[in-house]
Amino acid sequence: MPAVLTSQSTRVRLLIFYLFSVVCSFAQQLQVVDFQEVKATIEIFPLEKRVSGTLHYTFEILQKTDSVFLDAKQMTVALRKTSPTQANIDASDEKIWIKYPFQADKTYSISFDYEAFPKQTMYFFDDQVWTQGQGKYTSHWLPSVDDVNDKIVFSLNITAPEVFTVIANGELEKTTSVSNDKKQWHYTMQNPMSSYLVAVALGDFEKQVETSTSGLSLKYYYAPENKPKAEPTYRFTKKMFDFLENEIGVPYPWQNYKQVPVRDFLYAGMENTTLTIFSEAFVVDSTGFADRNYVNVNAHELAHQWFGNLVTAESSEHHWLQEGFATYYALLAEREIFGEDYYYWKLYQSAEQLTELSDQGKGEPILKAGASSLTYYQKGAWALHILNERTGSLVFKQAVENFLTKYKFGSATTEDFLNEVTLLNGDDLQWFKDDWLYQAAFRSSQALESLRKSPFIENYLGLSAIATRPFSEKKELLTGFLNPPINDYLGQAVVYQLVDVPFGESQTLYRKAFNSGNLFVRQAIAMSLEEIPLPLKAQYESLLDDSSYVTQEAAFYYLWLNFPQERNKYLDKMEGVIGFQDKNIRQLWLTLAIVTDGFQNENKQSFFNELSSYTLPKNSFEIRQNAFEFLMGLDGFTNQNLKNLIDACLHHNWRFAESSRKLLEELLKNEETKFQVLQLKNELPEKQKSWIDSKFK
Repeated sequence: MPAVLTSQSTRVRLLIFYLFSVVCSFAQQLQVVDFQEVKATIEIFPLEKRVSGTLHYTFEILQKTDSVFLDAKQMTVALRKTSPTQANIDASDEKIWIKYPFQADKTYSISFDYEAFPKQTMYFFDDQVWTQGQGKYTSHWLPSVDDVNDKIVFSLNITAPEVFTVIANGELEKTTSVSNDKKQWHYTMQNPMSSYLVAVALGDFEKQVETSTSGLSLKYYYAPENKPKAEPTYRFTKKMFDFLENEIGVPYPWQNYKQVPVRDFLYAGMENTTLTIFSEAFVVDSTGFADRNYVNVNAHELAHQWFGNLVTAESSEHHWLQEGFATYYALLAEREIFGEDYYYWKLYQSAEQLTELSDQGKGEPILKAGASSLTYYQKGAWALHILNERTGSLVFKQAVENFLTKYKFGSATTEDFLNEVTLLNGDDLQWFKDDWLYQAAFRSSQALESLRKSPFIENYLGLSAIATRPFSEKKELLTGFLNPPINDYLGQAVVYQLVDVPFGESQTLYRKAFNSGNLFVRQAIAMSLEEIPLPLKAQYESLLDDSSYVTQEAAFYYLWLNFPQERNKYLDKMEGVIGFQDKNIRQLWLTLAIVTDGFQNENKQSFFNELSSYTLPKNSFEIRQNAFEFLMGLDGFTNQNLKNLIDACLHHNWRFAESSRKLLEELLKNEETKFQVLQLKNELPEKQKSWIDSKFK
């Protein structure tokens, strides 16, 4: 028995030693090798959901070693006979190992072929393919380096069916025909970047081009049918680009800047180097611009080209150097466009969120690995706002410029940035570290002190303070805020304070608010006045013509609800209005048309068929989500709708998948629906069938 125990303990010690050695080799890789350049020739097969290609890597060995690795998830690999270095190459589930007696201070090159069926990061649709490598996921479709601190110069030659436009990082040097139905797109980068910022987007795209004041090409892509929406979607891009170049003090560091909207994107946008990919939900016309424009996301992802792409946070605890800075500079760009009140309103809103989180005991230090988005983005932006105020804009701006210049095309820490501030003003910034970086609680008192420098915020706080007072005591003050020029936010606040006031007392102010012509004040009426007094009916009907789909949707619904005898009139008025990309108004119209007695009875089946068709996987998830919810309200799920809902439960966008699962769980509370799903099970693809089996177990 003792001998057996000794043998087992020896094996355990050897196993621990082996695992420790492997972990150490991963951790020390950047001390051993510097991957400098890769020339990739790849082909994307959309129907097969496959990518393959040939890579030519050049790297410098820093310390003598017998192996190095690239990150590669579940790929097959083979060394090319023409490879300059005839190393042994082998692929595990996570890595490609390159084994050779490497000597220190020497540069090597290796060429190999690979193939992958990406489970994530590269997403395939009938009409699009796009990537999202945020963090460390590019290695699912391209052998690369997950560590953000290894910067590589990427050149991508991408072959795809010629029906697609291919967009990637860098400058498009040329396109060449490969065969009758394939084309190769040649993109090159001049400067190194982290692997997670490599990106590709394929689709049917057209583009418009602007030139920045500094002479850089700004390319705006869109689907052909969205050409009329190109201007409002990309509105103010050049102005923001010019502003950020001037405000940051460092010229844009890359060859060009491209943006492309794609369907079913995982986030609002992603700042891939020279190529921002963003959600098509932000593709809007001029009517939609007021409510759901791309300006903030546009500015945020553009700012990342400096903060994150040019200089990358060394580790996750310093992630605010990317997100906090991008959020702050986006806000500065928006201030340039929308004004000072907008700037302070956005700061006020985020301060409210952060204060609430802090009061719940859920506050986090900015310098915390794995902190929430609210901490990195909004608290980080607030920290920079306070730092700018305290140090002065001249010192702050120069420190940022020095920081970006010193660490360009590399990585940095928070201390690296703060050192640049200290060098300029001599302040060791301990107060800043204690109050804003290390402190979990949000410094709401400091935030309030800063916010009160805005006369608008003072007025808003004053309005909030009288919210519970009798209307007779505040009527004169509320009336004053509806006199021109009307502040959007103060005007809205006045309308929301009228909600519980008897109509006989509030009628004068409602009429004044209607007549203000202010889009957002009128929108507040549409959103809050659920019971429409007859004397206001004509003015309320005018909301259907406002340049806001949010206003139109709310007004349409409440008019339909309040005046049953005139439902046909409102349906006739709104027929043909689509709304946002998610067809919010069209789907509401179809639903109301179906349930309105006597309205186009001969077309009700076609109305239902159209609404039902929006649940199909060929539609974007935003459209599908609306359709599922409307059908739930109609109690009208067909077999096909249920199949589409089950498909949605396994969608790659986790938010959509989660909402779909909750909806299915609600439906399954009905025994008939449960039986219906079980009957449909064998008609489902194997993955969905297995998932349904797991649900019923």
